Amino acid sequence: MAKKRAIISVSDKTGIVELARELEQLSFEILSTGGTAAALKNAGIQVTNISDVTGFPECLDGRVKTLHPKIHGGILAIRDNPEHMRQLEDLHIDTIDLVIINLYPFRQTILKENVTLEEAIENIDIGGPTMLRAAAKNYQDVAVVVDPADYAIVLDELRNGEIRRETKFYLAVKVFELTAHYDALIAQYLREQLKSEDFPKLLTMTFEKQQDMRYGENPHQKAVFYREIRPVAGSLPTAKQLHGKELSFNNINDTNGALDLLREFDQPAVVAVKHANPCGVGTADNIYDAWKKAYDADPVSIFGGIVAANREIDAKTASEINEIFIEIVVAPGYTEEALEILRQKKNIRILELKDISAPLPSNAWDMKKTLGGLLVQEADSKLLPDDQPWQVVTDRQPTEKELEDLLFAWKIVKHVKSNGIAIAKDGQSLGIGPGQVNRIWAVEQAIDRSGEKVQGAVLASDAFFPFDDCVEAAAKAGITAIIQPGGSIKDQLSIDACNRYGIAMIFTGMRHFKH
Repeated sequence: MAKKRAIISVSDKTGIVELARELEQLSFEILSTGGTAAALKNAGIQVTNISDVTGFPECLDGRVKTLHPKIHGGILAIRDNPEHMRQLEDLHIDTIDLVIINLYPFRQTILKENVTLEEAIENIDIGGPTMLRAAAKNYQDVAVVVDPADYAIVLDELRNGEIRRETKFYLAVKVFELTAHYDALIAQYLREQLKSEDFPKLLTMTFEKQQDMRYGENPHQKAVFYREIRPVAGSLPTAKQLHGKELSFNNINDTNGALDLLREFDQPAVVAVKHANPCGVGTADNIYDAWKKAYDADPVSIFGGIVAANREIDAKTASEINEIFIEIVVAPGYTEEALEILRQKKNIRILELKDISAPLPSNAWDMKKTLGGLLVQEADSKLLPDDQPWQVVTDRQPTEKELEDLLFAWKIVKHVKSNGIAIAKDGQSLGIGPGQVNRIWAVEQAIDRSGEKVQGAVLASDAFFPFDDCVEAAAKAGITAIIQPGGSIKDQLSIDACNRYGIAMIFTGMRHFKH
């Protein structure tokens, strides 16, 4: 068998000695640099240093090793092109048939605590991506390997004669996926160092697969869950699953919504979510009483829902949760007894998220994919305007108790699908009217769901009242105070109606549409 040449230069040396030894037996000449060359030589493998091929020493602290025509010419020459091969002969360049490279650990570097910009930049690979892209571009003649998982495939085909063209193309695709990911990660990290509030003209982002899903929103849809390389503290990808089968597409979507709402509360709180809308919210001095409020708010809808708590779950609370079917419980921790109780249910998923109350970072984005495009906006991280929290627009001022309930309801309605209405009292959600095509229907639905508790409760609306019919319905139900953004050309109609019925009303000057 004619001798072929392989370049091996890897930061992840998993399986590399075994691979090189097999290649040596298959009559490959092995070219290498730096630490990889040393590791192979120590294993008794014959290695030719890249500098011996180029006739030029490594320089600039190793920044320049492989950027040379004798390397890239050997990779990029098209073997079926006579002119290419003539030029190689004239320039005394030998072809390179196999490129095995993985890149400087930029990702691992930026994941370290207190990493400096200078350290991150030194771990940006230059020669590696250049060789990988060159080999992938010339995939019909050069096999390129970036993933140790592919070593076995390559060796198996080499033992049978040669690497198939289809395999080479598959390996080339993996290269461009990797280099695109690598460069996107670098771009994301460096843009963060700018601390710019502007949206970039060119948006490049990268994610990695966390898990394949059994299916998407419906069984006939394939789905997968990707995570950010550096996920936000308190976000779902950082949760540890303690029990139960893997999360579904809808589980993840609903749990994410529950966590968004839970972040609004500092005191012990429990949020129950069903189909991406809150169905029960409770706050109290302890997590058990908060759970009771959340459950009692809507004991029907919570069945099969998601429960999120911002305090450790104790045995008493766990016992109550186990009385009904709950898909997921997520909390910062659990007592041993609570875990033992919850694990008695085979199908419940138990998630531990230690940073569950971590605030959203100031530069967080909210993104919605459209067909052929991507909508990007700042995350809705504010509750009230910075300059003026609210304005009482009615003759009657809200009482301290009403004000407390109004702010509680306002936190809830911020996370209700628009048009959204939330009715609350005593740190407990009552009726929630989500996703209606007109506001009066949302009000009527929330009132209906509140039952007799609606008497003396407060009402929050995510956007302004276009007419006074919402106030009329609220007054008839016994609502005593309302919080809404204001801003309608007919605001005065609603103000006048509140004054007629002695209802206190606050304008926030900030709406919270959620679609």
